[in-house]
Amino acid sequence: MTSSGPALRPVYLNGPSALWPRLLLPLWVWIGEPGVQVRASHQHILPHSIKLPGDITLGGLFPIHSRGPHGVNCGELKKEKGIHRMEAMLYALDQINSDPDLLPNITLGARILDTCSRDTYALEQSLTFVQALIQKDTSDIRCSNGEPPLIRKPEKVVGVIGASASSVSIMVANILRLFEIPQVSYASTAPELSDNNRYDFFSRVVPPDSYQAQAMLDIVKALGWNYVSTLASEGNYGESGVEAFMQISREAGGVCIAQSVKIPREPTAGEFDKIIKRLMETSNARGVIIFANEDDIKRVLEAARQANLTGHFLFVGSDSWGAKSSPIAELEDVAEGAVTILPKRASIDGFDQYFMSRSLENNRRNIWFAEFWEDDFRCKLTHPGLKLDPDKKKCTGGERIGRDSSYEQEGKVQFVIDAVYAVAYALHNMHQDLCPNSYGVCSSMDPVEGRLLLDYIRAVNFNGSAGTSVLFNENGDAPGRYDIFQFQMTNHSHPGYHVIGQWTNNLRLNLEEMQWSGGDKTVPESICSFPCKPGERKKMVKGVPCCWHCELCDGYQYQLDEFTCETCPKDMRPVPNRTACCPTPIIKLEWNSPWALVPASLAMLGILATSAVVITFIRFNDTPIVRASGRELSYVLLTGIFLIYLITFLMIAEPGAVVCAFRRLLLGLGMAITYSAMLTKTNRIYRIFEQGKKSVTPPKFISPTSQLVITFILISVQVLGVFVWFGVVPPHTIIDYEELRPPNPDLARGILKCDMSDLSIICCLSYSIVLMVTCTVYAVKSRGVPETFNEAKPIGFTMYTTCIVWLAFVPIFFGTAQSTEKMFIQTATLTVSMSMSASVSLGMLYMPKVYVIIFHPEQNVQKRKRSFKVRPQSSAPVLLEAVHQGSAG
Repeated sequence: MTSSGPALRPVYLNGPSALWPRLLLPLWVWIGEPGVQVRASHQHILPHSIKLPGDITLGGLFPIHSRGPHGVNCGELKKEKGIHRMEAMLYALDQINSDPDLLPNITLGARILDTCSRDTYALEQSLTFVQALIQKDTSDIRCSNGEPPLIRKPEKVVGVIGASASSVSIMVANILRLFEIPQVSYASTAPELSDNNRYDFFSRVVPPDSYQAQAMLDIVKALGWNYVSTLASEGNYGESGVEAFMQISREAGGVCIAQSVKIPREPTAGEFDKIIKRLMETSNARGVIIFANEDDIKRVLEAARQANLTGHFLFVGSDSWGAKSSPIAELEDVAEGAVTILPKRASIDGFDQYFMSRSLENNRRNIWFAEFWEDDFRCKLTHPGLKLDPDKKKCTGGERIGRDSSYEQEGKVQFVIDAVYAVAYALHNMHQDLCPNSYGVCSSMDPVEGRLLLDYIRAVNFNGSAGTSVLFNENGDAPGRYDIFQFQMTNHSHPGYHVIGQWTNNLRLNLEEMQWSGGDKTVPESICSFPCKPGERKKMVKGVPCCWHCELCDGYQYQLDEFTCETCPKDMRPVPNRTACCPTPIIKLEWNSPWALVPASLAMLGILATSAVVITFIRFNDTPIVRASGRELSYVLLTGIFLIYLITFLMIAEPGAVVCAFRRLLLGLGMAITYSAMLTKTNRIYRIFEQGKKSVTPPKFISPTSQLVITFILISVQVLGVFVWFGVVPPHTIIDYEELRPPNPDLARGILKCDMSDLSIICCLSYSIVLMVTCTVYAVKSRGVPETFNEAKPIGFTMYTTCIVWLAFVPIFFGTAQSTEKMFIQTATLTVSMSMSASVSLGMLYMPKVYVIIFHPEQNVQKRKRSFKVRPQSSAPVLLEAVHQGSAG
C-alpha cells in the first residue's frame, strides 16, 4: 500500500454538527501532532488491550500496573486494584450476556485498557475509544494496484467504565466529553468531578468525597473534637478530599483546622519526619484527617513510631485507607484506634466463585493473567527460548487461586459490577424505547447517541450486586452510604477493623463499641482549648474560632454567657461560681453585737445615774443646794442629759420610719437642751460678773423665768430645723449597698439604716456644737468668778472635757469611712462620745451635789453671810452674793 499524497489529512467527525471542528482544534493542539500520535498510540495500544467482540462495545480503564519509575510508564502489576477490578468487568459482562431478560439478543463487547495509574498515559490510551468517531481523508491513498485501501474500521465505544484514580478520570473525562461518550467510574471520588458543567458526561457509582468529607466531619463532631489537622497526598484525590473537608467544616462551624499538610508526589528522604514535626507544632490537635494513598499512610505511621509518638495521633482515614491491612502491616500499635470510612459494600459470592475458577487455560482473554499468575503463585512460566531463573520455581498451571495462594475480594469489585450493569440497564431501557418489538440493535441505535445514552444512565434505578439501590443524582453522583470502621487491638478475640457505625446522609455511631490505645474506652481529646470553668469567659484567639483563653469574671461580675462578663446590679452580688447574681445579704446593728453592747451598757448606766440625780433632786427639791443650783435649769439640763443617753438605744434599734424620725429629733435635741441650759447659766454668770464691775444694779433677764425662756428659745432653733428637715425629706429607711462593698464580693453586705448620711448627722449636731463652743467661751470668760457663789468653774471644766471628747470623736468618725465596719464603728463612736459628754456633765455638775445631799446633809443648810475678799472698786461680789442668796431663798 502506497501513498500518493500527504500522510496527514484533515480529520472530520461523523455527523453533520458544525461544532465539532471547533471542538477538535484544541484537542489537536493538546495531543500534539495527531497523525503521528494517533498512529503511534494505535500501534502501541492494540497489543496491550483486551478486545471482546459484541454488538455494542464498552470501554474499560483499569490500573493493571502501578506507576512506573521516572521515564517508564508502567511498573509492577497491581493484583487487587488492577486484576480483580478488571476481572469484575469481565464477570459482569458474562452475567449480562447470559441474562435473557437484559438486552436480549444483544451482546456486550469490551475494549479494556491499562492506565498504569498515570493520568497522562491513560489519556494517550483512551484515544482508542474515539478512533471510530474520527474519519481520516484517504482519497489520496492508493494501493499498488491503484485501488483505494481497505481500512478496517475500529469498533465504536458507546460508554467507558472507569477510571479508578480521580486524576485519571479527570484527564480522560476531558476528552470523552468532546466526543459525547458517557463515562461511569467505579472508584473516582474527587469532589470536582461533581461539576456537571465541566464533567457533564461523567457519572460514578461511588459517592463523591464531599459526602465522605461530611461523614468524616460528623465523626469528628461526634467524638467531641474541634481542633484537627489534615494530611493529604498530592493529587486530585487527596487535595480535593481535604479541601472538601475544610470547606464543609468552615460552613458548618465548630471544627478548626490546626495544620493542613500536603505529602509530595515524590517525597524526599526525611519528608515524613518533617510532616510529623509539623503536626506536633499544634500538639493539642491529636485528630488527623488523612486523605492519602496506601504508601503514604504507611510511611506516616512509620514516622510517628520513629518519633516515639505511638498512641498520640488519632487518625480518621478516608476510603483509601478503609479496612485495608497493607497500610498498617507491622504498624498496628501506631494505627490502634484509627477510625476509617469505606463506602458500604458487600462481598460478591458469585465473583469469588468466578475468580477462583480462573486458570491459564480458561482465561486466555485476559492478556495480563499470565503475569498475575506468576506474581500470585511466585513462580515463573516457561517460554520458548527463555531461560528460567534458577531462584524461582516453575509454574505448573495446576495451581489454584485461593488454595495455593491467599485470596480476598478487592473492595471495589462490587462497584465495578454495578457500573457495568448501570450502562447495561441504560442500554436496555434505551432499546425498549427506540427499538420496540425489535430483536438486536436497530437502526435507531446504530450508532448509539452519546447524549441520549447519558440521559438513560442518569435515569437508572436498580438493585445492585450488593442488594443496595444504584441511582444517580443530577450531577451523576451516587448516594453516600458508608461503613465506619475502627482498628482495634485490645480486648478482642479477633484484632482488626470493627464496624462501629454507618453514615447515610446522617451519622449513626456506636461510641460504646469504640476503644483507643491500650483498650481505653474514654474518647481522647483533640481540642485547642479546654472548656472554661464556671464563672470564666472565653477570650477568643484572633483568627482561630476554636481557640480561646479563659478569663475569670472578677469583682462583682458574673458570667452572662460564654463570652461576656456583666456587673451584678448594685443590690446583688455574684454567686460563688459567678454564673449568676444573688441578693446581697442585708444586715443591721444587732443588740448582741459588741458594737451595740458597750454603748448600750454605758447608756444604761448613764440613764440610771441621771434618774438617781433627778430622784434625789426631787426628793430634796427645797434644800439649799438644790435651790442654789437653779432648780428649773437643772431639771432642763438633766432632761437633756437623759435624752443624750436615750439616743443610744434609738441608734441601735432596727431602722424604721418611726425610729428614723426619733433619731432625727433626739440626736441633736438632747445636746441642744443640755448645752442651751449650760450656755444660759454661763451667760447669766458672765453678765452678772461684768455688770458688777460697773454698778450694783443687776442685769436684765437673770430671773429663773427669764432663764427658762432663753433656754427654750435656744432649744426651739434645733426643733425648728428638725421639723423643716421632716418636711423636705420625710424620714424613711434605706439599704446602703455601697458602704459594705469590699473587693471580695463574698463580704458584701447591704446595710439597713435610716436616711441619714454622715453629713446630715454632722449638720444635726452642728447647732449643739455651736452652743457647746459658745458655752465654753463664756466659761473661759467666767473663770475668775469665785467658786463659792456659782457653777462657773464646774461648767468650765465640763466644757473643756466635752470639747476634748468631741475633738477625739471627729477623726475617729471620719477616719473609719473606708472600713468594712464603718457603720458599726461610727455608730459606736457617736453613741459613746455622746454618753461620755453626758457623763462629764452629769458627773461634774451634779454628782458633787448629790454626794453632799446624801452623805453630808449637815452641809445642806441655809448659809449666812460669809466674809470674803472684796475687790476694791468693784461691786461684782456683792451682786453675785445677792444672786446666790436669791437663788437659795
